[in-house]
Amino acid sequence: MSKIKIYWFCQIVGWTLYGFTSILIFYFESNELQSFDILVEVFQILFYIGSTHFLRYLIKKGDWVTIPPLKLIPMALLADLVLGLSNYLFLLFIFFISGTLLLSAELKAPLILFGIGGPTLMYFLWSLIYFIFHYFQQYRQSLKYEALITETELNQLKSQLNPHFIFNALNGIRALVDENPVKSKSAITRLSNILRNSLLLDKKKLISLEEELDIVKDYLELESIRYEERLRIVYDIDPKTLSIQVPPMMVQTLVENGIKHGIANLKEGGELKISTVKNQEKLSIFIRNSGQYVVNSKKEVGYGLLNTQKRLEILYGLEASLKIKNENKETVLTEIQIPSRSLMQTEI
Repeated sequence: MSKIKIYWFCQIVGWTLYGFTSILIFYFESNELQSFDILVEVFQILFYIGSTHFLRYLIKKGDWVTIPPLKLIPMALLADLVLGLSNYLFLLFIFFISGTLLLSAELKAPLILFGIGGPTLMYFLWSLIYFIFHYFQQYRQSLKYEALITETELNQLKSQLNPHFIFNALNGIRALVDENPVKSKSAITRLSNILRNSLLLDKKKLISLEEELDIVKDYLELESIRYEERLRIVYDIDPKTLSIQVPPMMVQTLVENGIKHGIANLKEGGELKISTVKNQEKLSIFIRNSGQYVVNSKKEVGYGLLNTQKRLEILYGLEASLKIKNENKETVLTEIQIPSRSLMQTEI
């Protein structure tokens, strides 16, 4: 069962049980139960379901779960109080249109306080359960991510410290030492940056796209030494996307995949283009490389792609996607879509 289905099941069953309990309590206290009393309770159940769903909408829209507790608590209490007052006014309206409203009785201070305080307490309990569930989900996701990030770090280190990669990079740098000392120093610096970022991979869950692209540029600069004119690089980066948070080494892994399985296999080389677009609440990253993606290939999918898919799933759930396809007869397109907000939310 999906999370949204679980949410609606809990909403309907929970508030229905609450209404049924209220009817039983009223019956045992008064020893009588009229059809009007049941009808009022049904309307109140519907109001509770609708109003708490509206509260959920406000929480998700305002991203309340990212707000510090000291600021969140008064906000939540105020929202609960407003909904409690709305609930009380709704009941008065029901009594008014039914002709059973007695102002002299219903508008007494103790009944007003009870009429507002009771629903407010119920909204408070609902909010408490909602946030506890949400934080529990986040904690579980954090544990899953920490377990995966260890594996990802080891795999990334294995990739970055691959003897062939180091051998080729150092050979390219050695060839430049006499020919172009300035460029060779820059290449050494970029190699150092790649290795340092690999070692620090487990320190951050997310980094800005700008930081990620700096890593990618260091990597591509080294690859340019190796492939020379066979590797042509194009950037089309929307400045508005640079501050958006992304998983570290994600773009670099996919760029490396495009060169290894695409351009490296072409005698004349090819072009690699990275472009980004922000569309509403989504960040789209497009990586295009010369070559062809063989869908029915018997080769196993690389761990880099598998780990990227797993990380996206854990961080964003169904809100993120990774697709690889042939855009045309000469170009492979890798497309990533992730939420552009800095922090992730669960579905409920």
